Amino acid sequence: MTFWGRGYGVMVFRSPTLKKNLWWTQSFQETPWMYGDGLRALQSQGWTITGAVIDGKRGVAQVFEREGIPVQYCQFHQVKTITTYLTRKPQTDAGRELRALALRLKDATEKEFTDALNGWHERWKTFLEEKSPAPRKKRGWEYTHRRIRSAYRSLKENLGRLFTYQKYPELGLPNTTNTLDGMFSQIKNRLAVHRGLRRDRRYKIISEILSGKRKSDTRKDL
Repeated sequence: MTFWGRGYGVMVFRSPTLKKNLWWTQSFQETPWMYGDGLRALQSQGWTITGAVIDGKRGVAQVFEREGIPVQYCQFHQVKTITTYLTRKPQTDAGRELRALALRLKDATEKEFTDALNGWHERWKTFLEEKSPAPRKKRGWEYTHRRIRSAYRSLKENLGRLFTYQKYPELGLPNTTNTLDGMFSQIKNRLAVHRGLRRDRRYKIISEILSGKRKSDTRKDL
């Protein structure tokens, strides 16, 4: 799903192998039940969903896994999450090592990455347990390196879905959502020249682009 501001977004299901957008809808928020609606709509149309690549929205993976569909968590979004916590230039050795490890995701096997992540945690577990006084908090303390802990926890929690594409090579799953991210960028670039459109007209243009009907970007139909 991609958003224009905080109050309007569009959710899209896309097949990377067919290079085709299969289903989309507009919404004011992103929720797991919306993904469930999309999945059921496609299944009712006769589509067989063999795998899903998602960007990590909480609860979405379970929508597909309940149907026995393998889920790949986008490695690009995982790296973005790590960068959000650690920045591009972490100030500690532990942070620099963890970010460098995250950047190796796309070239690693699941075992290589798991062993490296466990090794990192073993080296820095005492560091991660350091605490600082926090008188305003009920317990009176907080973890000193909270952002590094959060970055590690994100990798640890998502680890089981970061290498799904390797577990099921026959499915041809990509390891990122780049095919959709590129589509979203294309849509936003085209709409940038049509600022001030009513929401219904904006969605009409978006639908035309997603369906492949809109080949040029002119104002004659606005």
